Amino acid sequence: MRHQCRVPQLGRPADQRKAMLRGLTTQLIREGRVTTTRARAKALRDQAERMITLAKEGSLASRRRAIGYIYDKKLVHALFEKAQERYGSRAGGYTRIVRTVPRRGDNAQMSIIELV
Repeated sequence: MRHQCRVPQLGRPADQRKAMLRGLTTQLIREGRVTTTRARAKALRDQAERMITLAKEGSLASRRRAIGYIYDKKLVHALFEKAQERYGSRAGGYTRIVRTVPRRGDNAQMSIIELV
């Protein structure tokens, strides 16, 4: 039974799912927007907002947690420098998911997730 197991499985084993979400989070923070399926975008939103919240805190412990999750160390330092001025007054909701047309090959629901 999977009652109250709210982790989106995304059809992958746990190690592949975590690596995929780490890669998508790194790409989202680097580029500002990512086109992906809607289920992946919703799973990515939780991780990306968690990293931005860590960057807003700005402590050494939160910086080390972010470096342990995001693949690019320089990107983490850039995020920590800009996060307070960009998201300082905002209390959550750092990403936006916009629906787009279905994917041509398998008709999967596609979305664009972007930083606000």
